[in-house]
Amino acid sequence: MRLLYSIGIHFYRFLVFLASFFNPKARELYRGQKNALRYLKNNIEENARYVWFHAASLGEFEQGRPVMEALKRRYPNIKILLTFYSPSGYNVRKNYQGADVVSYLPPDTVRSAREFVKTVKPLKAIFIKYEFWPNFLLTLQTEAIPTYAVSAIFRPGQIFFKWYGKWYLQLLNTFRHLFVQDKESAFLLEKHGIYQVSISGDTRFDRVFALFSEAKKLPLIEAFVGGKPVIVAGSTWPEDEELLVRYLKHHPQVKLILVPHEIHKNHLEQIFKLLETNFIRYTEASEDNIANYNCLVVDTIGILSSIYQYAKIAYVGGGFGVGIHNILEAAVWNVPVVFGPNFQKFKEARDLIHLKGAFSISDFASLEENLDKLFTDSTAGQIAGDYVRRNIGATELICRNLEFTEQAKNADEEKALNQS
Repeated sequence: MRLLYSIGIHFYRFLVFLASFFNPKARELYRGQKNALRYLKNNIEENARYVWFHAASLGEFEQGRPVMEALKRRYPNIKILLTFYSPSGYNVRKNYQGADVVSYLPPDTVRSAREFVKTVKPLKAIFIKYEFWPNFLLTLQTEAIPTYAVSAIFRPGQIFFKWYGKWYLQLLNTFRHLFVQDKESAFLLEKHGIYQVSISGDTRFDRVFALFSEAKKLPLIEAFVGGKPVIVAGSTWPEDEELLVRYLKHHPQVKLILVPHEIHKNHLEQIFKLLETNFIRYTEASEDNIANYNCLVVDTIGILSSIYQYAKIAYVGGGFGVGIHNILEAAVWNVPVVFGPNFQKFKEARDLIHLKGAFSISDFASLEENLDKLFTDSTAGQIAGDYVRRNIGATELICRNLEFTEQAKNADEEKALNQS
């Protein structure tokens, strides 16, 4: 089966190569993977002690980030290698200061996996959520390198649990431990003979609480709000924006802070056309004039999590597309959350809907009904905030089980200790 998989990987690489001639993302992926080993050989310090984290893209990175930063605080002599599969994840986080080296993941061929492990010599390998690469896992197992999964989540429909997926299921035994988000995942794994499992929860709760604790006041946003009821709409897409702008036009007493997921010129122009009048861009506003408008379009990145503190209600985009974005960043501020219909894959969304701290909408009528109700609701926001706080602690649990021996002077000694 490994041979068939490896042939498939080489064929996939060939398809990516062909696509790279006319698709910019495919070109980035092909070049990034092709150059990854050379980059690592030039940037990995020969006698350093690396813990390797792998994330598929940005979402997985955010789930692994609390663990990376906690390990750095506990063991400052340990270095972090962070790899990405996707160009979008790599491009946004290639300068992340919490990692010592950030790279693309080389292609999952037998040769690349062996060369990667030989170059990095990781003390431990940590895969985030559900990005599992067979040749890397088997090579790590051969070299007796402890391998972990964090914030993992498993569902019955995944290949591990299909009649034809036994080889993939057996790969899960290459992990020393799997830290899963929920009891359903743990039950499913144990049902199929995978017992090295702990329910740790989701590290994103720790991350959003850290952002909450570190958040700064934003004078420009405070000037815009001016004591009026505000909807903060984060990570929005066109389908979300059409409904929200329509609501704003029907309710001129409300203010809207619109933080689109994409802020390229064409998308912003589309939003401005919808709004028509009485809006201002964040990058063009001043404290003197911003209060005169009832819609603020945030055309910059990096401040959404802090903006949520000014919301009476939060709307989180993506629910009319492939899935909602991070609702916990809003909920931690004791703010009720509204989102579109595509939320079923997100446990926190299902939980909050059940608790009545979040609400799903499917059209303008349901949006208007829920927003109108929430402006006078005094309990939904508290329910959302309490839910976040009850679920903090995954990072601490994981780190307690990733103990490093401070007496180990180099990677060889640490490896010997791990094997004993």
